[in-house]
Amino acid sequence: MVMLKKYELTEQHPDTGLWRIKALRDFGNVAKGDIGGWIEGEKNLSHEGDAWVYGNAEVSGDAWVSGDAEVSGDARVFGDARVYGDAEVYGDAEVSGDAEVFGDAEVSGDAEVFGDAWVYGKAKVFGDARVSGDAWVFGDARVSGDARVFGDAEVSGDAEVFGDAWVYGKAEVFGDARVSGDARVSRAKHTSNVWTMTLGKHTITVDGDYLNIGCESHTIKQWLKNFRKIGEMEGYSPEEIERYGDAITMINKWLKADGS
Repeated sequence: MVMLKKYELTEQHPDTGLWRIKALRDFGNVAKGDIGGWIEGEKNLSHEGDAWVYGNAEVSGDAWVSGDAEVSGDARVFGDARVYGDAEVYGDAEVSGDAEVFGDAEVSGDAEVFGDAWVYGKAKVFGDARVSGDAWVFGDARVSGDARVFGDAEVSGDAEVFGDAWVYGKAEVFGDARVSGDARVSRAKHTSNVWTMTLGKHTITVDGDYLNIGCESHTIKQWLKNFRKIGEMEGYSPEEIERYGDAITMINKWLKADGS
């Protein structure tokens, strides 16, 4: 069966050498004659499905957009990146390297996804967020602000990572956990069973059955019950107390997930 092409290459950009595309038939939200964005060649955009490159968006290198995916605005997809399924990349976002964005995922704003990172499911990466390395962001997770997710980290479920937070190493943030502010989460389970994360003023350490924050050392159960009282005694603001409370709750979920 001969494939019916859905677009043709028209004018070539004098600076980038990319080609403007024009629809040859109706499909999805695109009508015959519609002018699309810029691609390096037919290797970048499938003629099957409803995938399309809109506006001033660019797809180049060996990047591939397929399925019903959309790349729009001033977004750029390049390198060996893949955008497929019902994924959307828009705004000034960039997807590059060997990164993959698929499912119903969205990458927008000034966000960047690169390296071997995957963003999929209904996950959203936006703002100035960066997802890189071998990191995975999936489920209904949100990564935004100036947040960084990298290394072998995973953010999933309804979790949110935002502000200036970093999630990296072999960290796992899941469920409805929230990581924000200046938090640094690098959860790594060693033979000594010591995990650490940095949040605001202190490094939080989980050592066996005890969680240490600053000079305070208590069991998780005691922290969950008394973190507000302890925070008030230490002179923390209500916002700081809530942030530490979120971190303690998240660590408790980690421990339960690992059967600790």
